[in-house]
Amino acid sequence: MAWALKLPLTDEVIESGLVQDFDASLSGIGQELGAGAYSMSDVLALPIFKQEESNLPPDTDNKILPFQYVLCAATSPAVKLHDETLTYLNQGQSYEIIMLDNRKIGELPEITGKMVKSIIRVVFHDRRLQYTEHQQLEGWRWNRPGDRILDLDIPMSVGIIDPRANPTQLNTVEFLWEPSKRTSVFIQVHCISTEFTMRKHGGEKGVPFRVQIDTFKENESGEYTEHLHSASCQVKVFKPKGADRKQKTDREKMEKRAPQEKEKYQPSYETTILTECSPWPEITYVTNSPSPGFSTTQNSFPVAEGNGSPSHQPEPVVQVADNLLPTATPQDAQQWLLRNRFSPFCRLFTNFSGADLLKLTREDVIQICGPADGIRLFNALKGRVVRPRLTIYVCQESQQAREQQPKHENGDAAANTFFVYHAIYLEDLTATELTEKIALLFNISPRQINQIFKQGPTGIHVLVSDEMIQNFQDEVCFVLDTMKDETNDGYHIILK
Repeated sequence: MAWALKLPLTDEVIESGLVQDFDASLSGIGQELGAGAYSMSDVLALPIFKQEESNLPPDTDNKILPFQYVLCAATSPAVKLHDETLTYLNQGQSYEIIMLDNRKIGELPEITGKMVKSIIRVVFHDRRLQYTEHQQLEGWRWNRPGDRILDLDIPMSVGIIDPRANPTQLNTVEFLWEPSKRTSVFIQVHCISTEFTMRKHGGEKGVPFRVQIDTFKENESGEYTEHLHSASCQVKVFKPKGADRKQKTDREKMEKRAPQEKEKYQPSYETTILTECSPWPEITYVTNSPSPGFSTTQNSFPVAEGNGSPSHQPEPVVQVADNLLPTATPQDAQQWLLRNRFSPFCRLFTNFSGADLLKLTREDVIQICGPADGIRLFNALKGRVVRPRLTIYVCQESQQAREQQPKHENGDAAANTFFVYHAIYLEDLTATELTEKIALLFNISPRQINQIFKQGPTGIHVLVSDEMIQNFQDEVCFVLDTMKDETNDGYHIILK
């Protein structure tokens, strides 16, 4: 019995000990899980997390995001939750981008009521293709001469000013706009994603692009170089109506997935919001100076217009025709393009020799360079010049012919007299221009010609004026007679 009585006591002791131990365990767990014991700030203060934190992008919660750009195209539903959105676009279709002023009251007052400049570009999403972007775009230009990768649909756009598309930058457009006013720009992307895939056997996936917008404000010099905001989104471009089919296919695939699987993917949104990013590194795009594609008044090289008239030059210089020869090397052809103001196309014709360029037809050149520059390049290649407004033929009268041979009024002499005529081409139809051309012919200075007369009826000398030259018949012939001016070293010219 004594042994039997001890057993319950032993059980009570054991149970009591277990309860105390269990309570102590729960108490310890509660303390360990308390807010004071495992604060996230203490955890992030560990050295390993501090090292990783330095590689993270800076916190943008307190950063001013003055603008927001919304692409009016639906995002794909087949994108996982933590991945970047993906938007499908149709080739050549106009898509609206709404430019929103996202400033708070009092923020960036220096741009209130003023213009800002936005540059839209289509670039590669893949870093590998970004490194070879120039080669990729040049290859695309060669396969699609005369086309652009990115265009603005100006008639549909609202609130944009001075839209520009540089012919040397096929993937870039720019414009000015005022943030306080409603602004939306319509863009068209003309390349498709599969044009830049490595192997093209059919059925391959196209490469993704990025639509990026960089916005700048004016600096003290009036140039739009001070960066304000940049944002971009990921897109893929399909052939016409291909984006709609792809969107439908993704939606049907998601509908077949289990509810648990659907939760891992983002919903499809009707519009795409461009997310903040770093500005595009090519600073050459962000300049206020006119680029070669925009400028129509400035020339890199002095080129004589028309027939090389030495207007406004005290001492005329004979202009030598700058025709491209078939024997020209690719380096010579590059120099010829530069001299004749075709610098935007130098890279395109890098490996072309003179013979290669001269073999191009008019249609080829127009397709490659566009209508305006194409016609100009074709005419330059063929050595074509503008037909002058007036052509006259002149012959200097010799002393022997003056003394012995009778002359007709139109400059013809007797049959046994040989006259050599020179052509003079006039563009301005002025007496000054005629003086300069005759001085050039005689290899003298225009200052040495005092007056030009035309022999009239009964041998009178009529002073040649601008109006008289404008009434000359085209291809009229004159014999030039010279008289020494007694008062100075000059000469008088008589047209007979």
